[in-house]
Amino acid sequence: MTIQQILATELGIRLSQAEAAVKLIDEGNTIPFIARYRKEATGSLNDEVLRDLFERLTYLRALEERKAVILASIESQGKLDDTLREAIEAAQTMVVLEDLYRPYKPKRVTRAQIAKKRGLEGLAATILLQTAKEPLEKEAQRYVSAEKEVPDAAAALSGAQDIIAEMISDNAEYRAHVRKLTRDEGTVKSSTKDAEAESVYEMYYDFSEAVKKIAGHRVLALNRGEAEKFLQVKILAPEEEILHYLEKQLIVRDNPHTSPLLENACRDAYSRLIAPSIEREIRSELTEQAEDGAIRVFGKNLEQLLMCRPISGKVVLGWDPAFRTGCKLAVVDATGKVLDTAVIFPTAPQNKVAEAKVKLKELIEKHGVDLISLGNGTASRESEQVIVGLIRELQRPLSYVIVDEAGASVYSASKLATEEFPQFDVGQRSAASIARRLQDPLAELVKIDPKSIGVGQYQHDMNQKKLQAALGGVVESSVNRVGVDLNTASAALLSRVSGISGPIAKNIVEYRETNGVFRDRKELLKVPKLGPKTFEQCAGFLRIRDGKQPLDATGVHPESYKAAAELLKKLGLDAEEIKKGWKEQTPVKVSERVKDRKAMARELGIGEITLADILKELEKPGRDPREDMPAPILKEDVLSMEDLTPGMVLKGTVRNIVDFGAFVDIGVHQDGLVHVSRMSDKFVKHPLEVVHVGDIVEVKVVEVDLKKKRISLSMKL
Repeated sequence: MTIQQILATELGIRLSQAEAAVKLIDEGNTIPFIARYRKEATGSLNDEVLRDLFERLTYLRALEERKAVILASIESQGKLDDTLREAIEAAQTMVVLEDLYRPYKPKRVTRAQIAKKRGLEGLAATILLQTAKEPLEKEAQRYVSAEKEVPDAAAALSGAQDIIAEMISDNAEYRAHVRKLTRDEGTVKSSTKDAEAESVYEMYYDFSEAVKKIAGHRVLALNRGEAEKFLQVKILAPEEEILHYLEKQLIVRDNPHTSPLLENACRDAYSRLIAPSIEREIRSELTEQAEDGAIRVFGKNLEQLLMCRPISGKVVLGWDPAFRTGCKLAVVDATGKVLDTAVIFPTAPQNKVAEAKVKLKELIEKHGVDLISLGNGTASRESEQVIVGLIRELQRPLSYVIVDEAGASVYSASKLATEEFPQFDVGQRSAASIARRLQDPLAELVKIDPKSIGVGQYQHDMNQKKLQAALGGVVESSVNRVGVDLNTASAALLSRVSGISGPIAKNIVEYRETNGVFRDRKELLKVPKLGPKTFEQCAGFLRIRDGKQPLDATGVHPESYKAAAELLKKLGLDAEEIKKGWKEQTPVKVSERVKDRKAMARELGIGEITLADILKELEKPGRDPREDMPAPILKEDVLSMEDLTPGMVLKGTVRNIVDFGAFVDIGVHQDGLVHVSRMSDKFVKHPLEVVHVGDIVEVKVVEVDLKKKRISLSMKL
């Protein structure tokens, strides 16, 4: 099978789709560009399928490269026959491939190699014939040699056994069977040296679960517990069954002289060579599967967080709470520009509540603040009480939203934040970021390392390269799905647009600052280092409001402008008429005027899918998909954990999703857990089947543990 055929089979797509996607990737096109502007070629494969395809394509090509290296290595040894070549070429995983290569792979000096150097291969071959009619010591005596460091018959037999043990270990078929038995019937077992030690791993101090059933989050927890020296973790395999299998393969005759040694060789091969290797492989496999699962969940959570509904057109006061150093405030206007900053001390130890309120009222009146965006970190509960008291005293409407500030401190101390706000200190930058998160979560969160945003589990323990690639893909897809205003976007946001690198993003901003706003997309070609290929990849995702070309405000790609203009002409419309409809929010129903889309697409020389996308953009240019998401919960009063009682029903926002449930913010500064078993009356395999980050859900309080600060919730009302 070709790589394209394998991809089509694995992903459940047509061969033509796989071939087209691979061709487009090889031509240097980005995933968002292919997903959005090459639908005709790929049959509308979405970015999620395309990313899976790209990941598998990379793996399969690496597999092919490894096959070529292995074939060349074995051929150079003069040991490559047709049967082995066919087996290597048919291998579909790295594990199978490495099993086949194992007997021919250059090894560090082993006991078997030493025995072979001492001339004991002949004795091993004789033993394997299993035809001995007298004790093996007599045959072994022939191999005794002071010169070859074989002092006696016992040493000769020991060396021969080492050779046989390595031969067993190197047999690809045997290893595959042992691996399967261990996977199917093995158990993951953890224990501790100190059962009295307090730690988060107490449930794993005496824990066991079948290899084939263990959940990914348990694997990651065991790995971390082991790394922190709280746990010892082992794979317990069905040893007797494995030994019986090996003996059955090796011992073909019941010979009283050879069978005992061959049984010992099987036991030695398994315990010394096969078992440790298989255990490492399975632990690695379980970890990789757990990491892949955790990365998928993290990616879904991150996507939902980035796609949270923005609160536009509001002046927001960002509040970064703290005790000793004071609460940092930043007022930002509706465009995100910082208007004012301040520090107040309403919390312990100063407790200057009255003074703080005076300053707050001054800022609110001066700048017409509509909303307060309160970070949920240290001292947020005390700050919330001040805000609620303030709202009761004001003569104007004001609400507040508690915002997850995860990553705000990372951003505020970063080089990017220093460049963006050189005149502010770390606290002021953090407050500005908290305010902007409410106005446009996507634009603000792209400035932060996705690992620091706080919607995953065990993210610091896993393969960082793979995690970074996956999360980077999620950010890129989200940014390109929403689109970016070319004349207001930061370099951080621009660098996430299809085809635009960090240096080119900076060049765009510098060009904008030097030459003024972009008047049309074609002007991008004047930006240093932004050539035709980059323009092709990025142009459709960049928006220009009120530019020379009305279509620049839409998701229509410049390559389709001619077709769009021809379409309008055929419908008796012009771009200015369409633009007027957008401004007055009475868009022309263009799609209703096209009676036969197939015929129209043919006349325009484009595909039906492209025509449908153009029509959609002409009616709703650059429509923000985040408008479909639930709005944040606006608050005017405070609730504490002490106020919660079992049976109470509340509304909350899903903040994080893990394999075993979802954490929901119900406004008490401690997220409650809805266990997966309490999400629905129907069986739920994974929480993502029911909820997503940012969802507003109704929950019932099940249990409140004030001492441990734990809240158990249920969605079964």
